[in-house]
Amino acid sequence: MVKTIGFGFKKLNIEFNIIQKKIFFVVFSILIFRIGSCIPIPGIDTTVLSKFFHRNNGTILEMLNMFSGGALNRASIFSLGIMPYISSSIIVQLLTLIVPYFSDIKKEGDSGQRKLNRYIRYLTLLLATIQSIGFVVGLPNIPGINHLVIEKNCYFYLTAMFSLVTGTIFLMWLGELITDYGVGNGISLIIFTGIISSIPSSILYTINQLNQSCLSFLFFMIVILLIFVITYLVVFVEKSQRKITIHYGKQQKGRKLYAVQNTHLPLKVNIAGVIPAIFASSVVLFPATMLTWFGIGKHWSFALIISEYFRPNSCIYLLVYSISIFLFCFIYTGLVFNVRETSDNLKKSGAFIPGIRPGEQTSRYVSKIIMRLTLIGSVYIVFICLIPELMRTFLKVSFYFGGTSLLIVVVVIIDFINHLQTLALSNRYKSMLKKSNLNFIKD
Repeated sequence: MVKTIGFGFKKLNIEFNIIQKKIFFVVFSILIFRIGSCIPIPGIDTTVLSKFFHRNNGTILEMLNMFSGGALNRASIFSLGIMPYISSSIIVQLLTLIVPYFSDIKKEGDSGQRKLNRYIRYLTLLLATIQSIGFVVGLPNIPGINHLVIEKNCYFYLTAMFSLVTGTIFLMWLGELITDYGVGNGISLIIFTGIISSIPSSILYTINQLNQSCLSFLFFMIVILLIFVITYLVVFVEKSQRKITIHYGKQQKGRKLYAVQNTHLPLKVNIAGVIPAIFASSVVLFPATMLTWFGIGKHWSFALIISEYFRPNSCIYLLVYSISIFLFCFIYTGLVFNVRETSDNLKKSGAFIPGIRPGEQTSRYVSKIIMRLTLIGSVYIVFICLIPELMRTFLKVSFYFGGTSLLIVVVVIIDFINHLQTLALSNRYKSMLKKSNLNFIKD
């Protein structure tokens, strides 16, 4: 009995050591990311840039700065962040639906996915190069920002471009390392770290507002309670699923028929995730931000009107933002979930939905469910993204509370916990198989 207990502790210790090493690797990688976000590009006055960002809150620059963990505000080598990689991934996903060559590669399984990842890396390099050129050339020429670059020459432009591109490629490599050797998705964890890095400064700012009586304690507690309620709603919806009952036909072995255990086809309520909110923010804020950057509004009256109407918290901005989220939810759901392919896979495996014929009828049935779930998910994302904007407009909340950032943080935390649970279960099963002398299972 003592030996059995001792072996059990030893087994648990081995499992804990494996998980501990993976978590330590994640923490170490995040620490490297935070250190790199504080390394500035040579030749840029970060003080001038920080003041410019403070004057231009509520533009696409604020969102990009949030995703980069404040690196853009500090003119860091990680200023471009991981956004070129995310854009490349989305473009390649679109190509797999439009271009037959990429759709054939996707059907090749793991080898095809490796080829697609290679194309994503090449495209990331191209987009990072283009964005670095726009950043280095356009940023010093923005009206209202003077003496940003200490000395403009070819050495500065080459050094800045090379630093930005290298920083993005390094973050892409670091994210893939976290995915392979750590816990969870590395790219999501990098974005998550960039978002939560601004929380301490927001907390300190809010405490100062309370101490200076600029913010009443009762109002502050109401806002905090509202934030907790919204967070609970996000967790509830992200964990919710619509399960479609799936039956399998009986299998005959010899002269006997064996009934196969029935299962479910789980469909998330929010299939599109947080990508539609990011797309909508970029599309709506991009025109006004570009007009502000290049000072076009000073010369063209209609450009000035567009720039004013599409400022955050305006009625037109909120309306266009909501419509954009609706459209992108349906578009991106069609990209990530192929109804025809799902129905074909069910038919090939001998599975069927009770009362629905396999094939075309199954495809139409699942499509109706997907449309309803997407409608619910789009209303949910619009609500989550608009509540913070309404809080800042009508309740005059003094600290930043973004719906898009909240969605990303909650989704990444849920995904991280799921990966930890899966890792713990897989290690436990491996130890049980080793105990049974099944040596064909390798780590």
